Amino acid sequence: MVTQAVEKLPVGFRKRLRNVAFVTEPESAEGDLLGLYEGGGGAFHLPDKITIYQRPHEQSSRNLRQLQKLIDETVWHEVAHYFGLNESEVLRAERRRARSSF
Repeated sequence: MVTQAVEKLPVGFRKRLRNVAFVTEPESAEGDLLGLYEGGGGAFHLPDKITIYQRPHEQSSRNLRQLQKLIDETVWHEVAHYFGLNESEVLRAERRRARSSF
């Protein structure tokens, strides 16, 4: 489902994703996060990492369609962080995106 969410991103954004790994984990040790962006970089040029947490998505969804929609939104949110938007900028962009019906 994460792969499907990435494939739904606009082509222009997908083409600009470089050295980023999308991973899934059961849940975050930090609480009920849906996703997390972590910049790699450093001396070894590790990839950036976007983690999607499975359990909170499943607990927040009543069916597969709602689950996919929530994963789509989380991937979009974390990719926005990858492109340098801070949390308030991401939230503003999400409101604009919701009005235009992703």
